[in-house]
Amino acid sequence: MHIPFTSKLTALTATLTVAIGAPGVTAQQDIVTTAVKAGNFETLVTAVKAAKLVSTLQGDGPFTVFAPTDAAFAKLDQHVLGGLLKRKNRGTLSGILTFHVVPGKLAANDVLGRTSLDTVNGQRLPVVMDGDTVTVGGAGLVATDIRCSNGIIHVIDTVMMPASDTIPAIAKAAGSFQTLLAAAKAAKLVDTLSGKGPLTVLAPTDDAFAQLPKGTVKNLLRPENRRQLARILSYHVVPGRIYADQAITAGAAKTATGDPVRFSIAGGRLQVEGTNIVGTDIDAKNGVVHVIDRVLMPPKPARPAGRLVIGVNIERPSSALAAQLGIDRNKTLLVTGLTKGGGAERAGLKRYDILTGFDGMPATDANLSKAKEAAGYEGKVEVNLIRRGKHRDLEIPVGVSKH
Repeated sequence: MHIPFTSKLTALTATLTVAIGAPGVTAQQDIVTTAVKAGNFETLVTAVKAAKLVSTLQGDGPFTVFAPTDAAFAKLDQHVLGGLLKRKNRGTLSGILTFHVVPGKLAANDVLGRTSLDTVNGQRLPVVMDGDTVTVGGAGLVATDIRCSNGIIHVIDTVMMPASDTIPAIAKAAGSFQTLLAAAKAAKLVDTLSGKGPLTVLAPTDDAFAQLPKGTVKNLLRPENRRQLARILSYHVVPGRIYADQAITAGAAKTATGDPVRFSIAGGRLQVEGTNIVGTDIDAKNGVVHVIDRVLMPPKPARPAGRLVIGVNIERPSSALAAQLGIDRNKTLLVTGLTKGGGAERAGLKRYDILTGFDGMPATDANLSKAKEAAGYEGKVEVNLIRRGKHRDLEIPVGVSKH
């Protein structure tokens, strides 16, 4: 005789509920206390204590917890489990445990009515129903709807593991984003893309970069074009974790450059700024990646009419000063004055500083002009300098002078 999946879960849930305490006989208790009394979540409770999450899961909530049994934890390599319980790995353990927690109080029917669940970790759990088999994040449901005072517990047979690699690590492992990674390195954005985030990255493939005019990529990778390259790459980054369905609902999102990108559906395919998104919802530890088949180019920033300035007066150092300091007077500039309230003064530049470089280029008038044009209005120029014998770096904002 065929027994419907929901009936099987009801029977299992009834058995567990009796073990914990029948409704009406014992008042509902918080999630942690309920797990302790059940007797088959000892490892989970130990992990929750090690991750310093007890007070959270005893708080108001409500929370929906997918609770792995002791048998589920026993499937893990015990050396790995032992390592996770150490204090130095508290952050990693917390990330794993919060991947099992969903905000709100979702009964089994609520869970089965969704295709994914947003966890406290930030990443998503896919919900898959195949006939009578239901998995959440790849784990099977053992029992459901264990009601607690601050939420609900569903019992699972496997410990679910969130993505543990950063966005650059995922891109490297994929093997089809080598140009993107080289560009991120040249633009000094690897640390940003590896940081806490979360970030949403619209990642052009190597084939997408290959579609650019011949020589474009090589030119962008030059040190003097770092600002321009960083702006292009930042146009592919949206702060926050935005999944494909959320992008469709929102219709647009503001990128790290401050410029918006628009999402649409064309020919049954999700697009961003008319570019096809050929891969979606690739979770990373610090965000989510969507793969695109063309490099997006940011709009040119609007600026008032006038001359780009950083508010500094400069001249070539004298031959005597250059000799005294051991510098090349043809590749350095001496600061002789500052515009009050200008970008250079606000950034901390001082009179008599010796400028040695602009955006990785030698300090010449021509290179300063080039750096200002690359930065654009309200952009910044990276300035290398010597002050009292010590080397320093500053980022000076670019403004506009109408005179």
